[in-house]
Order: sequence, then C-alpha cells, then structure tokens
Amino acid sequence: MNFKKGIKDGLAIALGYFPVAFAFGVLAIEKGFPYWFPMSVSISTYTGTGQFAGVEMLFLGASIAELITSMIIINVRYTLMALSLSQKFDPNMKLWQKLLLAFGITDETFGVAITQDKEITFPYFIGLSGLPYLFWVGGTITGALLGNIFPTSVLSAFGIALYAMFIAIIIPPTTKDKGIAILVVISIAFSCLFYFTPYLNKLSNGWVVVIGSIICTIIISLVMPKKKEDINIALGDTNDIDKGDDLLCK
Repeated sequence: MNFKKGIKDGLAIALGYFPVAFAFGVLAIEKGFPYWFPMSVSISTYTGTGQFAGVEMLFLGASIAELITSMIIINVRYTLMALSLSQKFDPNMKLWQKLLLAFGITDETFGVAITQDKEITFPYFIGLSGLPYLFWVGGTITGALLGNIFPTSVLSAFGIALYAMFIAIIIPPTTKDKGIAILVVISIAFSCLFYFTPYLNKLSNGWVVVIGSIICTIIISLVMPKKKEDINIALGDTNDIDKGDDLLCK
C-alpha cells in the first residue's frame, strides 16, 4: 500500500476532524487562552478528547498532577491500539518510523488501518494519519482566529461530524465480517452498561474505553477465534499454509 492510498483513505477522517478542531480552537479562546495556546496544543499532542478535557481543567484551575493523570487515563487506550496495529506493520519498518507513526494513531486512523488486509507500510500510514493531522491543526488555527464570527448553534453542530465519520468507518467492515459485526454489538452493549450503571458511570472515558476494549476483545476471541490461516492472510502472508505448519513444527 502506498502514500496515495493512505491519502485517499484518510480524506474522510480529515474532513471530519476539521470542524471538531475548529470547535476546540473556539473553546480555548472563549476560555481566555491566548491564540497561540490551542495552536501549540494541537501541534504537539493530537488527542481530541484530551485537548478538550485539558483546556477545561486548566480553565477550572486544576493542578499539573491532576492534568497529567487525567491525560494518561484518557489516552492510555492508544497503547492498546499501537500494540495491536504493530502486528500489521511492515517488518522492515525502522524504529524511528514506528515512533513517528505512533504519534498519528487516533481512534479513526486505527479503525481504518486495522481493517486493511495487507501489511501497513510507512508511506501508507503517513498518508492516512498525516492528512487528518494537517486538517486538525488547520481547523484549530482557523477556529482560534475566526471562530467568533459563527453563532453558538453552528459551533455546537460541528461536533456531530466526528461521530458520523466514525460510524461511516465502522459500518462497511461489519457487512463483510460477522465477527466484526458481533464485536460492534458487544461494544455498544458494554458502552451502555458503563453509561447507565451506578458507580461504573463514574469512571472516566479513558478507562471505560480501555476496560471495554479488553473485555470485548476477550469475549470475541473466545466466541469466534481466528484460524491460523486467517491470521496469516491478515498479516499479508501469501506463503503456503502447509509450509508454515512445517516451520512451526521445527
């Protein structure tokens, strides 16, 4: 997979990121932060939920310790995503390339990359994650500089774009893979469980995502385990399966 395909696959994500980043830029200015602040945050961190939460916490006077702890909890899920996605990376990829790609992992880029049936190459993921990153930074800058010209009702509607985009990413794979469809249903059920159950709904979004991901992955692995042939194909192994069996026996 090449850079051009990465750009093509990342375009929808980029278009969804722009209005959300725009809203972040507006929010930061409304909270009294200088123009350079939301711009530098988007350039250096690239975490939507974390950025919105961080700005709100700083506005409310949270300590540095509280801020760091919250950011770790909110973003710890990306560790699981990176570990999962690394299994599909080109084995010849250098360490500095993997570190650079790790910065570009988001919920949406992960969702697109993990469903690919070939190895993830460096040029492909740079295209997939790079374009949304540019739109995220561009949206933040635009919101910080021009956000005050839009009414509040318009700004509130911008957030819907991100959810619509994520649904568009998830639906196509569910029509092709029964396992993915079941996993989506289980994930929705657990999300509702954490949202409506007393005490559980006190957990932060970051922990809910991490705990839910682990539980749902274990369930789907037990109910619908992947065959070795499917794993080889998913990782781009076109060698004869029997040959692979012989190597494993050795």
